[in-house]
Amino acid sequence: MSSPAGPQRQPREADQIKVWFRLAPREDGPLPYETEGLWATRLGPDTARVDNVPFLRDGVAEGETVRFWTDGDGVHWAGERVADSGNCTVRVLPVPDGPLGRDARAVHERLAGFGLTGEVFSADFPLVALTVPGGADLRGVKALLTRGRDEGWWHFEVSCVTDAWRAA
Repeated sequence: MSSPAGPQRQPREADQIKVWFRLAPREDGPLPYETEGLWATRLGPDTARVDNVPFLRDGVAEGETVRFWTDGDGVHWAGERVADSGNCTVRVLPVPDGPLGRDARAVHERLAGFGLTGEVFSADFPLVALTVPGGADLRGVKALLTRGRDEGWWHFEVSCVTDAWRAA
């Protein structure tokens, strides 16, 4: 099944386009989607900077520049990454019967002090996709994510990392 994932919104600027990424199979089972569309700012005829955080696509972070190609229907398909952003992508899902309940806002509040930004998939599925800026306190972010997991607040996965993240 091929479907856009995440919140639907309109482009903010005339040079903003939707770039579609194919999703790779996951070890923990198939995803309900085959593609994910991310807003991006066109930088050139075949390059764009990703403007939002991915919910499903691994290996991509907000701010990265990707090369794309446009098919006969006018759909822009992502190719290779041509410039890293220095950002990481983290996904956090609150544990429904944990201390935060299904409250995505509570997830944001716990992590707000680190300058993380992100989006919530939906009220029914409160998955929070976060952009961790390269200049953030990466040790602190990692420690809080681990503490939250260990204390039953949430589950998390890091889907796009940098060398700085690995070293923190």
